[in-house]
Parts: sequence; C-alpha cells; structure tokens
Amino acid sequence: MKFTRDTQRGDWLRHRVGDWAHVGGVAGTGFEAYARILHPANAWRFGPEIDEWGSPRMTEDGRWGWARIAERNGRVMHPLVQWRRLTDDETSLSFNDGWEVSQGDEGRLDPRLLAALTAHLSAATTTPDEVTVGVWNGWGELHDGGSSAYIAFGTDEAEAKRERARLEAEARASVAPEVREAVRRGPWLEWPGREFLLFDTSLAELSDPGWMRGAGLGATNDDDGVTPQLLWPADQSWVVASEIDWDSTIVAGSRGLVDAVLADPTFEAFEVDEHSDLSWEGDTVNPAGTHN
Repeated sequence: MKFTRDTQRGDWLRHRVGDWAHVGGVAGTGFEAYARILHPANAWRFGPEIDEWGSPRMTEDGRWGWARIAERNGRVMHPLVQWRRLTDDETSLSFNDGWEVSQGDEGRLDPRLLAALTAHLSAATTTPDEVTVGVWNGWGELHDGGSSAYIAFGTDEAEAKRERARLEAEARASVAPEVREAVRRGPWLEWPGREFLLFDTSLAELSDPGWMRGAGLGATNDDDGVTPQLLWPADQSWVVASEIDWDSTIVAGSRGLVDAVLADPTFEAFEVDEHSDLSWEGDTVNPAGTHN
C-alpha cells in the first residue's frame, strides 16, 4: 500500500457520481450490474457466571447474517433492507435466549470478506496488480491523537499515565507521515460530501487479511486501522465502495462479476441497481416502528 498524490486518476469515476444516498452516488453510475454485500452483525451471549468486576461473563460470540436476525424478529429480507428497520430503530437488539446483536461495521468491509472478494475481482479485470484504494480522510485513526480511548482498572495514576503514553505513541507511529500530512492538506479525490486519500495497491496484497498491519493506516495492537471506502483497477472494469455511513458494501461491474458475488455463500448479498435508495427510508418493506 503506497500513498499517491495522483488524484486525477479518479476523475473518470467522479464524473459518474449518481444521486446522494443511492447506489450510484457511492459506486458510480453506468455499470452493467451492482451487488450489495451486507456487513455481518456482531453477536454475543452472556452466561450465568460473574467476572471479577461483578458483570455477567460472555460465553459465546460471533458474527451473524442479517437473515438470521430478521427471522428471529419477524422481519423480511430484501435488497434494500435496513438495519434500523430490522430492529425497531435500534443499533442493538436482545433476544429471550440471552443472545444480543449489534449493527455491523459502518464504512468498513471486514478484511476477511475483502480478501474473499479479491478472487472474483481478479477474474473481472485485466489489471489486478494496478489497483487504486480510496480512504476517507475523516477517520479518527488518521488524525493526531487517534480515536482510541484508554480506561484503567485497578492501576495507580503513574502506571495509567505510562500506559496512556504508550498507546498514544503507538497510535502516532501507526500512521505513515505522508498519510498524516495528506489528511491535513491533501491532495484528495473530491467526492460529494467526502474527501478521499488515494493509494496504490494490488489484489494480491488485499487477498491477505493482514495487509493493514503494514499499511500505515492506523493499525495497532488494539485497533485494526481503516479499510478502503473505494477500490478500482486501472482498467476501470469495476468499483467496490463502502460508504462511511452504510453497513453494506457495493460491488459495481460486469454481469459476470456481480453474478459470481451473488452466488458465493461467503457473502450475504443482494442485487441492486444504480438508482436503489439505501437510506433508512429506502426500506419500505419493513416500516419504521413495526412491532410483532
């Protein structure tokens, strides 16, 4: 992953921006087909045991697909489904058997899912070694001070101060100097309501979920750093877009690419089009405030 000042390479896509809050507004218009990949929800369950702080001890955790939550909560899965409609306008939901779920990552496709996606992306481009990454310049991890918080239990003030200083130093070192400078001054790829830093990479690099550890994008022992909001190859055959306020990722490209993504059980995906509304109001199948 290498920072580039060549923002003009994104002009072709910027000139194809569609309507705000719609698929074409984040991935560009004019592609043959589009797929929407839902980001898995976080799930956990507490048992009867109590930990040293007097709180219930977590006994199970994992990642759930949205369909599992929809079935449990009497909702309907469809291409424009919205998390808030599945959970009665809540970011998290509790079930009677002790399981709890919370909204999946916004603006971030899990690196393991991105790694799996690279196999399909590679088959749909002639330039797998020439790929551009766009990263939103507003992520806290990329700014001075980062976005992490440190909470100390059972430690004296001096020890807490040393640990805080260690974490802050690690956070500063995790962002490449040229990235930190570009966050403040650019150059950026200008997008409606967004500004992106651009980087050179390859699909081979992204096929390893551990790529973030050496990318200079905020990865530490306590923070995974940031992931791409935009991704496209030099031949402009497809785009992968993870809008920072969405808990889903768009794959735009050929009919064959989208069909491959939809057929892969690794992903919970639906076909959409460039005009699809992915705002909360776009889910008209599961109306707001519905309780069963």
